[in-house]
Formats: sequence, C-alpha cells, structure tokens
Amino acid sequence: MSENLKVVRFAVIVCLICSALVSTAALGLRERQEANLLLDIRKNILKSVSLYQPEMADTQVNSLFDNRMVGLVLDRDGNVQEGRQPQDVDLEKEPDLLLLYQCLDESGNVVAYTFAIQGQGLWSTVYGYFALAGDLDHVQGITFYKHGETPGLGGEIEKPWFQEQFAGKEIRNAEGEIVSVSVVKGSAAAQHPSDLEHYVDGISGATITSRAVSKMIKDTLQAYEPYFGQLRQEVAS
Repeated sequence: MSENLKVVRFAVIVCLICSALVSTAALGLRERQEANLLLDIRKNILKSVSLYQPEMADTQVNSLFDNRMVGLVLDRDGNVQEGRQPQDVDLEKEPDLLLLYQCLDESGNVVAYTFAIQGQGLWSTVYGYFALAGDLDHVQGITFYKHGETPGLGGEIEKPWFQEQFAGKEIRNAEGEIVSVSVVKGSAAAQHPSDLEHYVDGISGATITSRAVSKMIKDTLQAYEPYFGQLRQEVAS
C-alpha cells in the first residue's frame, strides 16, 4: 500500500471516530439542554404565581410544579381541549391553541392562572409569564425571562422593582371591560392619580419596550378572555 493511501485511510478513520464522538456528545447534551429548558420554564411559571424561591433545588422546583400547577390547552373560543397537555403542544404547528396553567393551593383549590406573554420590543422578542389571581380581576404577578433589550434601559423589565409593581393591579374597569395594565412614561402616580390600579411606572429611556409590554399584556388577556369570561359567568351563577 502506498504512503498516500495510508495517509488517506488514517484521515478517514480519524474523521469517522471524531464524527461518532461529536454525535454522541450532541445527543447527550441535547437531553440535558431540553431538561434545563423545561426547568427554566417551570421556574418562571412558579415565579409568576409567587411560589418560586431562588434557594430552591431543582428537585424542589419540579416537585412543587407537579403538585401545584395544572396545565390546560384551550381553543380560541375558550373551550378546554380534553386529554391534551401544554408540553405536548407545538404552537408553531397549532397556532390557534392557547396554553394555560392553573395554580392550586394545598387543598386543591385554584388560586391563580398564568400564561405566556411575548411581543416585539426594541431589539428583540420579549418572553414572559403573566398571572391573574383567582378572582380573574387582579394581577398575581409577572416575569420576563428572555429578551435582548438594552441593559439598564429596556433590560430593566427583568428587574424585581419593575415586575413587583404589577401585583394587585386590576385588568378590568368598573364596566367590566378589559383595560389591562399599562406601563406609562415616568410616574404612574403623577399621570393617573385617580386611576392608578391600571398603571405602573415606566422605565426611563425605554419607551418602545414599555409600549411593547403594555401591548403584549392586553393582547394576550383579550385572547384568553373567552375562557375567563366563562369562568366569571359560572361564579356569578
């Protein structure tokens, strides 16, 4: 065998071995990445309903989620799709479906509802979760977990001082209409002193991101209103 053939054979063998190693590592890492992604989603869902604590171990997060959160799949008319779970739905293939999570107390009563929100900010798509209290009128909490907004400006949406403002705000007016919660420019107290329950302070220098947050919340609330409206009617009757 010529020296050239030996070199070629050696190179082919090395390439095959490297390809096998890379493929094996990629498959192993993919499973870990998917598990970490699921864990991060669960943390943010729990955070939106005020159940997550930073000191929790991963096993505690999963246990709390499994015991206290119930997933529902809805159509746009507010009908529950029986037998389906959020983790089994690919919204890119079924964009007309909505995913919702009920938060239960230790006695099994529904005390909050949370769902994903997303919208285009200044530089990126902003992703988060928005939760309503069990009365369906007041905000339980909000969290933003993925975005590419400017640090110190639009990036402030991920900070506690911004998110904590939403808790307790009202999404409906006296006539029962969905007015949502809006992020104002500057101080909400200064601009809406008699109507403060529907507004939170804005972020200085982040007008576009603030508007995006306001829009994504209202649009998503309106999308879920057929289901929430049914729940309100059931309670009223």
